[in-house]
Amino acid sequence: MQTDKDLTTNRQDQEFSLPERVAHLEKRLDEALMIIADTYRYGKLRELLAANKWKEADLETTKVMIDITGKAELDDITPNDLQTFPCNAIMVIDQLWQKYSNNRFGFSVQLSIYQSLGGNMDTIRAQNNEFLQRTGEKIGWHVNGKRIEYDDFDFCIEASEGALPGNWWFSPYGAKMANFFLARLISCEL
Repeated sequence: MQTDKDLTTNRQDQEFSLPERVAHLEKRLDEALMIIADTYRYGKLRELLAANKWKEADLETTKVMIDITGKAELDDITPNDLQTFPCNAIMVIDQLWQKYSNNRFGFSVQLSIYQSLGGNMDTIRAQNNEFLQRTGEKIGWHVNGKRIEYDDFDFCIEASEGALPGNWWFSPYGAKMANFFLARLISCEL
């Protein structure tokens, strides 16, 4: 006997051609394999996100990214280090954030907001920080033109779209680091 879920799945399968279904399944398999291959690296982040421990997950995201660069701490990472940051790592982290936040949080959400406000590769190359400022206002990192302290961020699921992860974005290099990371997100086709 088929359940309602089975019938819905069958109807959805019938709406797509075989090549489309195969491509979709290959994408899902690739996503799963990325996470499985580095369970030791992303396991704690996944657990924190699944438990809706947003601040802890944000801090863990920064730890994971620092580990990937091979540096000792966030302050040691330079904008140039971001030019070679592995795209697959960015994608795994982003997918985890999107999955557990119902697509409210993640790097791709932040990039989308930046781009919706007019930011692009030209504004990044020009180090035009107007779009960074606008993005910060929209996602709740800036109030009245000033960056708020990290401990004052909103760490709940009702926070503004794109509000998390947030800790990673703030380094001693300031806006230059943010611009280089945005450029990397674009080059990784996030």
